[in-house]
Amino acid sequence: MLEQFLTYLKTEKRVSEHTIKAYENDLCTFFEYALIEKPDDLNEISYQNIRGWIVELVNHQKSNRTVNRKLSTLRTFFKWALRNKIIEANPMLRVKGPKQEKRLPEFIKVEEMDLDKMDQLFSDTFEGLRDRLMIELFYQTGIRLSEMIHLKVNDFQTHQIKVLGKRNKERIIPVSQELSTSLEVYLCSNTFKSLSSECVFTTNKGKKMYPNFVYRRIKYYLSLMTNLKKRSPHVLRHTFATHMLNKGAGLESLKEILGHANLSATQVYTHNSFDQVAKIYKQAHPRGSNKS
Repeated sequence: MLEQFLTYLKTEKRVSEHTIKAYENDLCTFFEYALIEKPDDLNEISYQNIRGWIVELVNHQKSNRTVNRKLSTLRTFFKWALRNKIIEANPMLRVKGPKQEKRLPEFIKVEEMDLDKMDQLFSDTFEGLRDRLMIELFYQTGIRLSEMIHLKVNDFQTHQIKVLGKRNKERIIPVSQELSTSLEVYLCSNTFKSLSSECVFTTNKGKKMYPNFVYRRIKYYLSLMTNLKKRSPHVLRHTFATHMLNKGAGLESLKEILGHANLSATQVYTHNSFDQVAKIYKQAHPRGSNKS
């Protein structure tokens, strides 16, 4: 039953491997809590059982955000089960998640992303060229970790890259001449040529890049660049979006570059950008400050 659902996610919903793994973990946790061993057991599940699971998650110090993500998994699963006549009624219809706290995306300051300072962090080795390119690619394009890992050499063209995003949706992202040059230097290095890889990013032994490796490398370099507590590839995505808006980019354009399905996902960055707008207002308007 679980395998059938995961196959549905992969073939019909076309979600990423990372998302499929998250769904699997959430469902296994719930099945263990509700003592579900076979499909018939699902018909015994009521909204009270699910509310009890919510209480247990909260008691185990799970954040409201995490609880709501797990409930989203259950909603998708039970809709699928009802459509496939595995259950007779959907127990999620009367379930509401806890109110989710609003967290503004953290981002790195412009001065901390100074290219001259960054150059001092990287060696001229294959690893140095690769890691620098990863940092620059995240910051200059805002792509996701999973998207970067699957980039192929032929996805790069003059001043643009082709990205395969969520649900296999392709999008084209413009890149600067500076980034194009960095990519060319990396791809023309003797080490990369010897690896004969179709993927842009690999380990120094030519193995396919994996998320934990990238996360560790990015976390290490960001620890040398910023005092932010959270240091990850996604922080660079937030940084890209925030800096773009602060420089006047439109929400619709940013939405397309980031690969968001809905504009509401992009609008979260306007909260951070408003601080910049307020600062400009205070500096520019005669009565924008409290100075006499």
